[in-house]
Amino acid sequence: MTTKASKTPTEQLIEDLQNEFGREEIQPLLIASERWQQRHIEATESEWVKVVILEALSNIDEAATYWTFVAARIYLQDVYMQQERQRGEKVYTDFAHNVTKLVEKGLYTPVLTEKYSLDDLRIIGALIEPERDKLFTYIGLKTLMDRYAAVDFSKKPVELPQERWMIIAMTLMQDETEKRLEKVAESYWAMSNLYMTVATPTLSNAGKPHGQLSSCFIDTIDDSLQGIYDSNTDIANLSKYGGGIGVYMGKVRARGSSIRGFKGASSGVLPWIKQLNNTAVSVDQLGQRQGAIAVYLDVWHKDIFTFMDLKLNNGDDRLRAHDIFTGICLPDLFMEQVEARGEWHLFDPHEVRMVMGYSLEDFYDETRGAGTFREKYEQCVAHPELSKETVSAIDIMKRIMRSQLETGVPFMFYRDEVNRANANKHEGMIYSSNLCTEVTQNMSPTQFESVTLEDDIVVTRSKPGDYVVCNLSSINLGRAVPANVLERLITIQVRMLDNVIDLNKIPVVQAQRTNARYRGIGLGTFGWHHLLALKNIQWESDEAVDFADTLYEKIAFLTITASMKLAEEKGAYPLFQGSDWQTGQYFEHKGYDTKAWRELRIDVATNGMRNGYLMAVAPNSSTSVIAGSTASIDPVFKPFYHEEKKDYKLPVVAPDLNHNTYDIYRRSAYIVDQRWSVKQNGARQRHIDQAISFNLYVPNSIRASVLLDLHLQAWKSGMKTTYYTRSTATEVDECEWCHS
Repeated sequence: MTTKASKTPTEQLIEDLQNEFGREEIQPLLIASERWQQRHIEATESEWVKVVILEALSNIDEAATYWTFVAARIYLQDVYMQQERQRGEKVYTDFAHNVTKLVEKGLYTPVLTEKYSLDDLRIIGALIEPERDKLFTYIGLKTLMDRYAAVDFSKKPVELPQERWMIIAMTLMQDETEKRLEKVAESYWAMSNLYMTVATPTLSNAGKPHGQLSSCFIDTIDDSLQGIYDSNTDIANLSKYGGGIGVYMGKVRARGSSIRGFKGASSGVLPWIKQLNNTAVSVDQLGQRQGAIAVYLDVWHKDIFTFMDLKLNNGDDRLRAHDIFTGICLPDLFMEQVEARGEWHLFDPHEVRMVMGYSLEDFYDETRGAGTFREKYEQCVAHPELSKETVSAIDIMKRIMRSQLETGVPFMFYRDEVNRANANKHEGMIYSSNLCTEVTQNMSPTQFESVTLEDDIVVTRSKPGDYVVCNLSSINLGRAVPANVLERLITIQVRMLDNVIDLNKIPVVQAQRTNARYRGIGLGTFGWHHLLALKNIQWESDEAVDFADTLYEKIAFLTITASMKLAEEKGAYPLFQGSDWQTGQYFEHKGYDTKAWRELRIDVATNGMRNGYLMAVAPNSSTSVIAGSTASIDPVFKPFYHEEKKDYKLPVVAPDLNHNTYDIYRRSAYIVDQRWSVKQNGARQRHIDQAISFNLYVPNSIRASVLLDLHLQAWKSGMKTTYYTRSTATEVDECEWCHS
């Protein structure tokens, strides 16, 4: 009889799988494996692994979801074997040696051995829990290893999953002065248990020699030739290192505007957007993927009709920019005119500045139905020397919806609500959002001043604007809430995010300046549908809306508390004085008036806030896959489906799908009544100081009046943005709501 010590890795793996999942449960794999081995006696372990993984995946269905974990164990065994061959030792046995070796090879940053001693590395290595590798689904583990694990110069992985979490923890805690190793341990605990994920750039680049850690950036383009080209250079530099870019184009003069007094000379925003389109394509992030740029324009801008058609597949291709994404900035007054079927007036922002002496985009309505924007807008309408185009507001909205059903965009940005809720309105204005519509922070253009030759060096002087940087991470609601760890988790999560600000090497100086001034972060969530399924709460219910309200208020309270305590330890962000945090207006605006909230308001006023912006719910499409949960606050696409790959179909199954959760997942993205999704998000948005990446899922056959009602409902509910309008050309069963 073969002893355990003499078993091959394959035999040991089969035994372990039988012990964990049961012999009867994995019987199809045992039979397939035995038959294949009989036909391929000379085959290698790696060849066997590929075959049995496909066999395991083929057995996944709604009733047998455990097969994804079987496939993950098999794949993990192959990862271990490859690493053992490379290292010449068992995996997870000498973390300190492995880190030192990878630093010497230039695959890790030298910081890891400069700031951590050999004793530190040994202590940290002892914290690693290899058993947590078993938390991954197959697709989660494969995604982590293929896209994020450190690789050598031939693109072979040199890192294991738990090592990736630990390297991130070490990187983010490297400059902590007190109890640093405890904070490393807490960060590792949070990530390795899949209670949270860091943003993709942090997940990918932390501990490696190159790349920055922030997710995305927002630029405001100045209305000057120098400003436009300087912005394009900055955008290219950020895109090179993996940053997604939001660009506000609303200050740029319209087509037919004057240049240096010559009327009709301007070509408008179109050529500059096409230039950004080319930048997105050509600066391709080390060949891994194209750059990603979203351009925003105000709905009162004279170029708005050209802008809305940028991504359409028909018409004059010289008027298209297929590789950028579009977003429209909408004041309350426009939405009121849409609802009333009233008129809307379009202006050239340059002419407004010249004739009126102010910029219309610099104002917003301080209250619903009244405020400075509509006063300035009416002044522009009434001024006899200011040219304008008058159109029907509903005609613009029809064009928006037509484009959304064909291309998924434009995104919607409700500028008045955003600025009313801005905790830092004492220091500026928010003109637009980012690539994923969840970040809303103060913005302003960088203005070119002069170029001089000094000591044979060309010196360019510019007045820096606020160039927004977003630093993101997200709570896995499907794991963290049932585990009752939110308070412990958010405490370390806010610290991790705050440290990203100081560690980042952003190649645009005004972005560094803005990051330091506001110390903005974006703590978000994913796994909402997963959590509803675990709690047996129907999506289309008041219970789900109330749960969103309660849960996100708790998250907000814990996040604000964590930032306040960090400020007590490290100091408040530089622009805290005069902010809504300091005056208490933030808490009044939200209606927070319980004893706990009143006490927190006093603590914030006394100790300050470490971060001027705190919460933002991102899409989390790839990181939620790694964590084995559902994306963002979205419903699942389907409870079970197959994703087409090059050589096979990959089964995708909702997390924890079983007879208890199936009924919740059954009402999936294109079936669930989107009006309930908007209700949930309205309740959630009240507690998020920034915004939320919120998708609308609609069939292509949706009636225009129903889609319009969804947009009006979103605006009225206090939502700040909507992301993609994701439409499907196929018929959707059970979609009763979308024709009503």
